[in-house]
Amino acid sequence: MEVDRREVLRYLGYGREQADEPVMELIESCLEQLEAAAEPRHLVREYPLVLLPEDEIDGSCFRTKSRNLSRNLKDCTQILLFAATLGVGVDHLIQRYNRLQMSRAVVLQAASAAMIEEYCDTVCSQLRRDYEGRGLYLRPRFSPGYGDFPLSCQPRLLDALEAGKRIGIKLTDSFLMMPSKSVTAVMGASEKPYRCEVKGCEACSKTDCAYRRDASVPA
Repeated sequence: MEVDRREVLRYLGYGREQADEPVMELIESCLEQLEAAAEPRHLVREYPLVLLPEDEIDGSCFRTKSRNLSRNLKDCTQILLFAATLGVGVDHLIQRYNRLQMSRAVVLQAASAAMIEEYCDTVCSQLRRDYEGRGLYLRPRFSPGYGDFPLSCQPRLLDALEAGKRIGIKLTDSFLMMPSKSVTAVMGASEKPYRCEVKGCEACSKTDCAYRRDASVPA
């Protein structure tokens, strides 16, 4: 998996600043460790979709109200539930360096965040090609916690995917996923021949996030 170093630097808070050589060497070392520790896995399952008045959404396995997600799913008749994880090995690696070398632990956190996004993008690009071969066009993935899509939907998404049993994703009482480098999302599928390449940062309304991608910088 080829992880974009610019994304690692973004998660480290560099923005437009250049990192010096020791930082870049540490990033490369951390990425090597993560490649050895990670066991990327994912699940996808398709469900019928009904968009109701007042921004209500019936995704068959979950029901919620979200203006942002309703806009994302406009003209869609079905949804894909998606979950992905890097596995517990990455968490164990980060925890070890939290005790041994905090500077490395910080870079491991940033690099693993970039790695799970890269893995999700790779899987979703293949899904997009597969569905377009069937005459369907996928919307960008939209995760609980983005905009007004509530985190309280997280248990229903994971249950519908049987994610705990199949790829080991569990939830804490506050809806945080374990392993920590895990993602869930909803993607709409429509017969209308248009699609959007917008990624998470651009779709999220939290414009004051410290890790937000700069839209003026090419991805």
